Amino acid sequence: MNPFDYVNSINDGKDIIRTSDSPAMAEKGYNPYMANRALSYFPDTVMFANEMNTNHWADGLLQYDYLINTVRKRKRFSKWFKPESDDLETIKEYYKVGSEVAKQYLRVLSADQLANLKTRIIKGG
Repeated sequence: MNPFDYVNSINDGKDIIRTSDSPAMAEKGYNPYMANRALSYFPDTVMFANEMNTNHWADGLLQYDYLINTVRKRKRFSKWFKPESDDLETIKEYYKVGSEVAKQYLRVLSADQLANLKTRIIKGG
């Protein structure tokens, strides 16, 4: 199953692990990290996600049961935070360097130099 199916089931209050065709496989597919990360984007569920992070030693099914029984039913959607910027990708492509080196370059380059790099990497087609 998709990790977001578990998060959606927590938000809807429907237990998809026990109602699936093979509960053992559904339990194995549950990723507590992904569920906690998805729930940490919302003010009403961030404390529940933090509680599960502090009790990381608990079995995945126990964490799932806790979340499905404590989180109120509600539609929740947010885009995942992506720290990479367009300027960083431009620097990585032009100079053929990794993310850490590109971050150092980004601090040194001016806006005009970045605009010049962007025009140089344009690929026609």
